[in-house]
Amino acid sequence: MTSTPAPTLDADTLRAQWQRTPGTLLLDVRTESEFESAHIPGSYNVPLARVSEHRDDLSTRLGNNVVLVCRSGARARQAEEILSAQGVTGLRVLEGGMLAWERAGAPVTRGRQTWDLERQVRLAAGSMVASGIIVSSVFPPLKWFSGAIGAGLVLAAVSNTCAMGNALARMPWNRAADHPGLEDLPPGARSDP
Repeated sequence: MTSTPAPTLDADTLRAQWQRTPGTLLLDVRTESEFESAHIPGSYNVPLARVSEHRDDLSTRLGNNVVLVCRSGARARQAEEILSAQGVTGLRVLEGGMLAWERAGAPVTRGRQTWDLERQVRLAAGSMVASGIIVSSVFPPLKWFSGAIGAGLVLAAVSNTCAMGNALARMPWNRAADHPGLEDLPPGARSDP
């Protein structure tokens, strides 16, 4: 049985709600370094991998007015599926994510700039495919390595998940300084940005 996806909010609607309705919790599920680069003021950062690892804790700590945020909406939708399966209600997803929020001219807190996770995946996958093809001219069986990377990218697109992205999200360069996260969420948390 599949649950109904949480409703989405466009950036303008969220911005208006954010200004007139105290108590909206903004939960950003991007990596720590992406969050540090740019985030909505007052939001909390719980990367998608941590959402999955701490789903039980989050299900008891989140209130019923939560907007999930990521770069474009895909990871926020994955977090919504994980949390909905734990019985969390009142979830919504920022349609278009931070890209849409910034395009709308909404307030953003900026810090140290890093590449977003999607760009890191493109670099890693492209480098592995290109290297595999070049080296396969000397060692032909290596062409299958490039094929496997390509198949992995297809699977990532079809399943809307990315093993390479999950691995890269755990790398040291994707860790950032302290900022509001899982440990800072009180039971039944609400944030007033």
